[in-house]
Amino acid sequence: MNKIQRLVIILLAITALISSISATAKRPTKATTATQEIASSVNPVLWQSPGDIRTRNLFFGPGGEKHAPHTVFTFVKEDMNGTNPKFDIHDENGIKWKVKSGAEVRPETVASRLVWAVGYSANEDYFLPELHVEGLPAHLRRGQNLVGPGGTFHNVRLKRDLKDEKKIGDWKWRSNPFSNTRELNGLRVMMALINNWDVKDENNAVYEEKHADGPQGPEHIFMISDLGASFGTTGRSWTHAGSKGNLNAYSHSRFISKVTEQYVDFNFPTRPAVIFLFTPREFFSRVGLRWIGKDIPIKDAQWMGQLLSQLSPEQVRDAFRAAGYPSEEVEGFSKVVEGRIAQLNKLLEWRRGHQE
Repeated sequence: MNKIQRLVIILLAITALISSISATAKRPTKATTATQEIASSVNPVLWQSPGDIRTRNLFFGPGGEKHAPHTVFTFVKEDMNGTNPKFDIHDENGIKWKVKSGAEVRPETVASRLVWAVGYSANEDYFLPELHVEGLPAHLRRGQNLVGPGGTFHNVRLKRDLKDEKKIGDWKWRSNPFSNTRELNGLRVMMALINNWDVKDENNAVYEEKHADGPQGPEHIFMISDLGASFGTTGRSWTHAGSKGNLNAYSHSRFISKVTEQYVDFNFPTRPAVIFLFTPREFFSRVGLRWIGKDIPIKDAQWMGQLLSQLSPEQVRDAFRAAGYPSEEVEGFSKVVEGRIAQLNKLLEWRRGHQE
């Protein structure tokens, strides 16, 4: 492809994007008021001290062994949101679970444990190598090819529904109660650590904890509710297999791209593959997310590195074992994570080494 052809493609993509944005701008938005309320929340929580990190069980994660699924499951309904097949089930105790299959299952299970380990809220996710569901419809609209004999599914993630939590909306990276804080910058570092390139705002959720009523009202818990695009490439690639839960892509991706006297830039999220110029709205929206990994204060990155360094090698490996990775991949992923943690704790040395 020569330069003229590239230029034509880019111009066509920009034209299509402008048309798309103009059409969208004319549509009324119903979420504006809710977004403003969330941004000015009076009792917001993004991070809480994890206490002794060395005691956290990364095999069972935020829900612990007590909440782990191990009973009979019955189909409730399909969930058509997102790109991966999902549906709701309930167990014999009436607990509701969301079942997810596909490329995001394993990486999301690991990611939820690592962000929770250092003090951020995360969903109670569990990986099951085999799940039997009763009462399935004759045909699922998505994922029918994943159904085995007798309603059996393999390699799925179950997310527990918590009755004392209610989702009240999404939060935005650029507009939230934590802008320019150590806690938000630490979360940006965590997304770089795990190569979670899908950091669009709709993957962020705010939950109201009903049991936390106090003088200021219930707590509003800010979290990243979809961490499935992790442990692969640093940006969206052409295939899901290459961009999520891919040890080869993760281990060969660059972590830190630049360090100055005060700031660090991470090599995430990178520009999506050029092929996505043919879907310009998505291409340019993802290009607009690149700032999330840039200009993070070194002191905040090192703070996160110090928290992560309290994890033992066994804890890190437990997070990957919990996702059903084979032993050689558990070891491979864990070594990359440990290497990145070491880099966070040596940022000043990294800068001096690259200036010489």
